[in-house]
Amino acid sequence: MAIFRQYIAPFLVVLVFIVALVAVSARIFLPSDMASPAPIEEVGTLPSFLTPKEFTQVITTSV
Repeated sequence: MAIFRQYIAPFLVVLVFIVALVAVSARIFLPSDMASPAPIEEVGTLPSFLTPKEFTQVITTSV
């Protein structure tokens, strides 16, 4: 058990740290549009395929 605690566990911790560091550092090499955060849609906007009149009809018929 001492071998695991002295050699294997620290190696696994360092390995996980290195993998995480490589994954985070890989963003440097991505194209600029992929390195930015994903766009967030505004809440309350209507889908583009429904007009406001159709949307109110859908709401009133589903209630």
